[in-house]
Amino acid sequence: MTEDPEPPNDYTDYYKDYNNQDPPQSCNNGNTKAFGEVFLPTLYSIVFIIGFIGNGLVVWVLIRHRQKSKMTDVCLFNLALSDLLFLVSLPFWAQSSMAEWIFGKFMCHTITGLYMIGLYGSIFFMVLMTVDRYVIIVHAHSLISRNRSVKTGLVLASLVWLLSLFAALPNIIFAQESDVNNRTSCRYNFPNQAWKSFTYILLNILSLILPLIIMGFCYSRIIPILLRIKSQKRHKVIRIILAVVGIYFLFWTPYNIVMFLSFLQFQGYLLSCEWYQGLSLSMQWVETIAFSHCCLNPIIYAFVGEKFRREVFKVLKEQFPVCFKHCSTFSRELSERRSSVFSRSSEYSSTRIA
Repeated sequence: MTEDPEPPNDYTDYYKDYNNQDPPQSCNNGNTKAFGEVFLPTLYSIVFIIGFIGNGLVVWVLIRHRQKSKMTDVCLFNLALSDLLFLVSLPFWAQSSMAEWIFGKFMCHTITGLYMIGLYGSIFFMVLMTVDRYVIIVHAHSLISRNRSVKTGLVLASLVWLLSLFAALPNIIFAQESDVNNRTSCRYNFPNQAWKSFTYILLNILSLILPLIIMGFCYSRIIPILLRIKSQKRHKVIRIILAVVGIYFLFWTPYNIVMFLSFLQFQGYLLSCEWYQGLSLSMQWVETIAFSHCCLNPIIYAFVGEKFRREVFKVLKEQFPVCFKHCSTFSRELSERRSSVFSRSSEYSSTRIA
């Protein structure tokens, strides 16, 4: 994953395998490798646990209430599903970063596919949800807005999955189990340099440039309309919109910058020892930050909605009645204590005043 984009794995031969060139003789990358062996499994595990719980809840609730689904719910369901596909790959990369790839050739293709399809799918469904909001608000009375049915959402979701598959196809095909320095790893083996350059550019365009253009255009039209609406909720909606855009680019821009610098290095620039070590270390940080975005998607798109939040607590209450009974009892007792304290305080104040 790290470059090209490369599946997260052994950083020992990072530059030799990815850029087909050796680092300077005086450049020791051992500290970066040791750091990655501890840092990556820990961070991948945290992202996996938090993201799996959040996105799992979204999928669970939407399946439970599929009879009431709308096009927005279809988009949200597929966004959570793509995040789950991506998250499933992280334990495999975590294990591979600690030791070596032990899962075989078939799993190398499969896990790379889940990782790349989930990555592209998550980005594309966020863009689709942005376009959907644009149609609802800017073209509220158009024919397109009136035809926003569940069937339309399913058709669009199918197209997005196909697009994600085609975007990920080169990575799936060229992923191979290989032995490097007596260590088995799952990495890419591109037939020529053109394919390597293509994967660099493709990820930069699809994960940053294209979403920036589409989301920037849509929200630049949405926000002025919301500002003209006389409603107390408009400021909340605008804050959510700004949070969606801001958080996405805050998490993904550093990753794309490091990817672009790695591309320049692949082209023969930035070849000093400092650049080798700096990019190798920074890639471990920025990729984890970018991957953490899938943990925030349920919060941004689902849990901020009052209706959805209510449904989540309803489902949890049905599945875990004992826990919620104790929680509600504790909450009621706490509320009664506060009321009692407030009442005694009021009586004391009345006595002092009298």
